[in-house]
Amino acid sequence: MPVELRKRKASAPEPAPPVKRKNSSAGPKANGKEKGEASVPAESVSGTSDMPTVGDVIDLNGFGGEIETNYGEKVTLQKLVSESKGGVVLFTYPKASTPGCTNQACLFRDAYEPLTSTGFAIYGLSTDSPKANSTFKAKQNLPYPLLCDPEATLIEAIGSKKAPKGTTRGVFVIDKEGKVLAAEAGGPAATVEVVQGLVGSRSEDVGNAAEGENVKKEIETSAAEVESKEKRPKEPNDDKETAEVAADVADTAEALDGEKAAA
Repeated sequence: MPVELRKRKASAPEPAPPVKRKNSSAGPKANGKEKGEASVPAESVSGTSDMPTVGDVIDLNGFGGEIETNYGEKVTLQKLVSESKGGVVLFTYPKASTPGCTNQACLFRDAYEPLTSTGFAIYGLSTDSPKANSTFKAKQNLPYPLLCDPEATLIEAIGSKKAPKGTTRGVFVIDKEGKVLAAEAGGPAATVEVVQGLVGSRSEDVGNAAEGENVKKEIETSAAEVESKEKRPKEPNDDKETAEVAADVADTAEALDGEKAAA
């Protein structure tokens, strides 16, 4: 009797390897990166694409947990923002006293006065220990505090944590109301340029507001002069002078309306 041969079932195919994402995929914008510093997708920075973006308003209560200054003081981002005049700048760096991080810290040092002219408070942020950051600060004569976040709680909250570990070089800026003004990765020079752009915009807004306030005061002064002359007894030339002042007030108001329309 012939033996019946049974066919073996084909083994299940091995699962396909995961698709690698390109560095150009969605994630923090990388500008001016140094050699060897590539832009990093959001998924590989903090393990999630749910991270603060420009325009978001953050509830700072408990945001990023507690960190420590290089002086050993326990602080939170909420406390730093509250103590600032116009908001907080956090520039993140992978490791204190390394070439790229030294370059970045010194660029912020050299531009410190203009960068803080509109009320921003500047801080460096890394996972380094207070001792390492204190040495770094003293050696480079840095005029701003360095924040120590060994557990990367704040670094992760602002979207600058690499997976599984590490810190992405970048910059995060938040104003007094908790609104995110900047959140992006980049090389040493690029992170400074981001803040310079924000300071420039703020200075222009302040200048326009001051100019408008000066014009407003001129109008109010001219109107007060007219009212004062109307209250005292009239003299032969009063009507002519009053008409001239009124014309000046009208010209100033018209000029102000023209500037607003042009803006």
